Amino acid sequence: MNLLDIIGAIITLIGSLFLLLGSIGILRMPDVYNRMQAGTKATTLGSMLFLLGLGLSYIECGCIGRIIILILFIIFTNPISSHALARAAHHAGVKLTEKSVRDNLRDDEQKEGART
Repeated sequence: MNLLDIIGAIITLIGSLFLLLGSIGILRMPDVYNRMQAGTKATTLGSMLFLLGLGLSYIECGCIGRIIILILFIIFTNPISSHALARAAHHAGVKLTEKSVRDNLRDDEQKEGART
């Protein structure tokens, strides 16, 4: 086992921990918006680290280019899709948890409505 394998294994383990924390966050958060946030942030970083670690561990397979493309795809699509889902849930009337103190989207929509 060389140094690159060890570094790849450590990065893969850290990515796995982020994925586990995201899963726990999905179970523990009180409403759909907080669950979406916990799932998106943790899985974005966790998936990227997991793939990077695998790429470093199996550098001889020649698949690091594909892994970089996958990481870029995750960087661009995961936050955007989560944002679109959260806006759709808000427009569908999914309520925030009672512990939420601000609803910036509702405030912005009210300001836009007052202007027109």
